[in-house]
Amino acid sequence: MNRVLSILLLSFGIAGCARGRAAAPDAREKTLVAVRVGRVAFELVTRPVTATGTLGPKEEVPLSFKVGGVIAKLRVDEGQSVRAGDTLALLDLSEIDAAVVRARSAADKAERDLTRAQRLYGDSVATLEQAQNAATGRDVARAELETATFNRRYAIIVAPASGVILKRSAEPGELVQAGIPILKLGSHARGAVVRAGLADRDVVRVRLGDRAVVRFDAFPDQTFEGSVTELAGASDPMTGTYDVEVAVPSASRLASGLVGRVEIRPAATHPVALIPIESLLEADGSHATVFAVSADGRRAERRSVTIAFLTGDRVAVTSGLEGVTTVVTDGAAYLDDGATLRIRP
Repeated sequence: MNRVLSILLLSFGIAGCARGRAAAPDAREKTLVAVRVGRVAFELVTRPVTATGTLGPKEEVPLSFKVGGVIAKLRVDEGQSVRAGDTLALLDLSEIDAAVVRARSAADKAERDLTRAQRLYGDSVATLEQAQNAATGRDVARAELETATFNRRYAIIVAPASGVILKRSAEPGELVQAGIPILKLGSHARGAVVRAGLADRDVVRVRLGDRAVVRFDAFPDQTFEGSVTELAGASDPMTGTYDVEVAVPSASRLASGLVGRVEIRPAATHPVALIPIESLLEADGSHATVFAVSADGRRAERRSVTIAFLTGDRVAVTSGLEGVTTVVTDGAAYLDDGATLRIRP
């Protein structure tokens, strides 16, 4: 009887061991965590410089009269397109034309006086000094006629280039002073630019020719490529910022004055590690946690990393990923350090 009992117990033990060995794979299987992973890329990128600016033509020309007077006509309104050579505005020419007539008459008289003085000098009736004075008077009269004619020409404002009237700051019948702008012409002959202001900590990182991307609220689904074409050498005394111009060739047909967000991408000098933004955990300022995949591809390794900046849907990391080629993206929140991984496609 005892022998039978021993045999039965031995049989149950063997069966129990067999069941234990059969259950072990299931237990290990339960410890596997299914995850997706992303590659660590090393690229030449740097932290972008961001600013807000306004879109406008590269050439913005204030237009004014050479002389003061009463505006007779303004033939354009704000937003109106014009062609080079179009007459845009003119003064009342009554007084100006009278000055031209007076100067021309004086020039004709001075010419006659010189002819008479030279004839009299030839007949020894007039002195050499009188003949020379007459020549001087003729030259002065000619100069005054040229001045009057020049002022007459610039009592009319003609479009120096094709473009759009950006601003009109006077009305017909208004008395204006010489040199006071009454119109502003925007010409797209040299393209469109976004003008923005940069802080001193940012302007030192920007160079002419750096690539840029511009986004406008009016066109939320579009991005416009550009490049830095002008960079101020001194700060604006009112704002303390440095003016920068970003040429945006594809925005030439957009309305002037649109507000755009500019992202300038300075040239990088050394590569940095880039990882998908989904791989970050417990991000706090420039510090975060990621789970790296071990060299054998089976385990998760908790890493503390230092974040430099965001670029699109990736994060630039300056430290913490030494020797790492793959990080966990989907499923990282369920991992512990050393967890066994099952990598999903």
